[in-house]
Amino acid sequence: MSAFVALLLCAVILTLRKILKVMSQDRKKSTAVIPPGSHGFPVIGETLQFMLSVNSGKGFYEFVRTRRIKYGSCFRTSLFGETHVFLSTTESARAVLNNESGMFTKRYIKSIAELVGDRSLLCASQHHHKLLRSHLINLFSKRSTALMVRHFDELVVDALCGWEHRGTVVLLTELLQITFKAMCKMLISLEDEEELGSLQKDVGFVCEAMLAFPLNLPWTRFHKGIMARERVMEMIEKIIRERRNETNGHHEDFLQQLLAVDNDTSSLSSDQSTKLTDAEIKDNILTMIIAGQDTTASALTWMIKYLGENQKVLDILIEEQSQIAKKASDKPFLLLEDLSEMPYASKMVKESLRMASVVPWFPRLVLQDCEMEGLLYSS
Repeated sequence: MSAFVALLLCAVILTLRKILKVMSQDRKKSTAVIPPGSHGFPVIGETLQFMLSVNSGKGFYEFVRTRRIKYGSCFRTSLFGETHVFLSTTESARAVLNNESGMFTKRYIKSIAELVGDRSLLCASQHHHKLLRSHLINLFSKRSTALMVRHFDELVVDALCGWEHRGTVVLLTELLQITFKAMCKMLISLEDEEELGSLQKDVGFVCEAMLAFPLNLPWTRFHKGIMARERVMEMIEKIIRERRNETNGHHEDFLQQLLAVDNDTSSLSSDQSTKLTDAEIKDNILTMIIAGQDTTASALTWMIKYLGENQKVLDILIEEQSQIAKKASDKPFLLLEDLSEMPYASKMVKESLRMASVVPWFPRLVLQDCEMEGLLYSS
């Protein structure tokens, strides 16, 4: 009998312990709520409103601004068939971009992946991204950067000479021309004006299609972007084929570095010794043309705007550049080492980039449910 009582007592204690544990978990259960917002219309969500903002004079920021006023610093919406949450506080942005918890990964919308290619650095998985980065890092080697500095300076000097007797200069348009030529020279040594014009037109179609409604019908911008991508791929493939058939060709560009790695992998790390396929090379050259052209031109435009609004900063910058010009009077163009003599210009660039992000929409995919600032984000 005593044994039975002891067993019963144990059962009661264990049951009570379980009940208390559940009650404790309930008390600790998160009180976080999902971000406020609206999913808009069925299927298309708020994609149309988003597209109207992108194509308006006020741009993408107007879509965000109106919803921030209505819902606060964090809101949810539905774009291109998927739920998106927009964050605008420093704390949330730092948590997502630093990703110390490993709960986020980058992923652009499907239509962008179709345009830049699923082997692009922008769309790669974490492992594939690491592999691509190990090859693409050569673009930022000291030698490559030195060549880029000289070529970019040549393009700027040439452009300024052309602007001197013009009544009006549309700055962003002109800077897009400069940065496009610089990227094409650095990546594939393309300098022929006719070929540059054709390629820039097609790259423009691809860029316009990136935030177009992903409807692949002949009259849509998205379809024009897909067709333009195919032409760009054909052009890059032709250049790759010609390079491989050359016997004494000498090109100081990024494509040549990638092709040289294909021929000699003996001294490379395990990541680098894995050759990139032609498809990976083509997708990432297109990606770097788009990214290098748009972001650099946008950054330069913002910098010039801010300088026009801050005479004191402009005066200090002119004085710094004048001193460098005196020292380098015997040199036709800037050299890489000259950049180290521009501490104030470097600060001005960083401050401009802080004030105006040149990449306003940088999506991340939630891998597991998490909380930030009292809001619940579902995977």
